[in-house]
Amino acid sequence: MIDATRFFDSRAVDAWTAVIRRIAEPLGRRVTIMEVCGTHTHAIAAAGLRHLMPECIRLVAGPGCPVCVTPVDYLDRAIALSALPDVTLCTFGDLMRVPSSTDTLEQLSARGRDIRVVYAPRDAVAVARAEPGRRVVFLGVGFETTLPTVAAAIEDAEREDVPNFLVLPGAKLIEPPLRALVADDEVDVDGFLLPGHVSVIVGADFYRFLVEEFAVPSAIVGFTPVDILSGVAEIVRQLAAGSHDVVNLYGRVVRRGGNPAALQLMRRFFVPCDTRWRGLGAIPGSGLAMRDEFAHRDAARIDVEVPAPREPKGCRCGDVLKGVIEPPECPLYGRACNPDRPMGACMVSSEGTCAAWFRHERPLEEALA
Repeated sequence: MIDATRFFDSRAVDAWTAVIRRIAEPLGRRVTIMEVCGTHTHAIAAAGLRHLMPECIRLVAGPGCPVCVTPVDYLDRAIALSALPDVTLCTFGDLMRVPSSTDTLEQLSARGRDIRVVYAPRDAVAVARAEPGRRVVFLGVGFETTLPTVAAAIEDAEREDVPNFLVLPGAKLIEPPLRALVADDEVDVDGFLLPGHVSVIVGADFYRFLVEEFAVPSAIVGFTPVDILSGVAEIVRQLAAGSHDVVNLYGRVVRRGGNPAALQLMRRFFVPCDTRWRGLGAIPGSGLAMRDEFAHRDAARIDVEVPAPREPKGCRCGDVLKGVIEPPECPLYGRACNPDRPMGACMVSSEGTCAAWFRHERPLEEALA
């Protein structure tokens, strides 16, 4: 049995912080380490880890929140579908308050649209089974972590002959944005803290391209303070040594080959496609579309009128997602945009960078001022 207490031990945190300071001293320059997982972003903020770093180490959040990177036009299409008289939308709760070009799903639900929060894609299959006269559309937003559960729901609907269950694909794949970030001259990333949840599915060997093609030091880490600090230390060690590798520091959960059954289930129903990301724009092969043989499950093929997408004026969520700016640099942060009245997706989601900063970093900075 794993002793979980050691991952939260304050003495271990102090020890790892000292290690990072010692091995970072010879670097002679400032380095940027990016986490690409929303849960890491919140864990770093909640534990105050950013404030424990030496001056030369900058921790920044990347596009690791699936709700945050979902573009406005996806929400616009979902809202257009919800206007059809026989359609019920089912979605995870985080998506309810994300602004579209016009309204939020939460606002439309309050006005009478049939929009329901579910806790799993299979819950939407149950709704479709119980209400055969309606088309039940699940908003399939997520990374490789949640996509197998969407595929499993489609498999259930096929096996149980539930013809009125559909999915609006909004999937995002982790490899293409990592490549885009490394190639982007506006983004300066020296190392990646790789996502633990996604890595459970894709496996540790999946990220070899980061070192073989780009020579970027990377570490797969868990979500406790000690997990994250050990990953920072590993990346700094590689930078100091002039080496590069992908090191799996989450071996208690992540295997080299990931979860082959989950990957196979995804491939049965979905095929890679080009898609848009908030902040990163269109990235080839970075999404998943429904295979043609399952077109009867694809809500994206329903003909609806979708307006031209319109971002909230002044919102710099896209720059936050690329690590170009930190949340306080957005003119709306903490003023027009806050968790009670979010204007951007990064302030809405439980994994959003702006929400993490507002909840954890802001009070700590005020206390230290």
